[in-house]
Amino acid sequence: MTSPKLSELDHLREIERLADHVRLAASGEGWLSYREDPEDATALHRSVNALARALRHHHFEGDGCSGGDRPLIRLAGASVLKPGAMPAGVEEEYEEACARIGVEPRSEGWALWNTWSDGGLTVTMVVSAVATTEGLFENWSRGRDIDPVSPLPSQIALVRHGWIGPMTFSPRTVSRTGLGGEPLS
Repeated sequence: MTSPKLSELDHLREIERLADHVRLAASGEGWLSYREDPEDATALHRSVNALARALRHHHFEGDGCSGGDRPLIRLAGASVLKPGAMPAGVEEEYEEACARIGVEPRSEGWALWNTWSDGGLTVTMVVSAVATTEGLFENWSRGRDIDPVSPLPSQIALVRHGWIGPMTFSPRTVSRTGLGGEPLS
């Protein structure tokens, strides 16, 4: 079977997709390391680990890669509300959405992080980490399931019971709910 003729960009995306499958397979075997290679690592293990570190994701502030001791927060999904750039399906204006949620409008906008409380209840955190959320979206659009570090208390405007939508689902949520549709190989 012949492969379709791909543009250079599509060819690079396909290589990235296949390399990510190599990373997932190594992770599934339990030897993948994002840290320094173990002493007993084979040349193949070192090469795959280096590939995984390079592929891991598009880096952004709050991605958990640049030090700090804040834990990651697991998100089901997120959305960004900005003046003049509301999510698809939101008919109200930015100021109206802010009033409904209970926050003051900010020129930078707000990020809505849909997650779970310590007790397992669904909650939405309204945070000022808009750039972090946009970094998440960049990764999620490539199927990379990453979570941000927990926001600083000063970044949290409020926490509401339930999820506020519409939201962009994380790849983990997509796979768990069967909302995907991507080929497995």
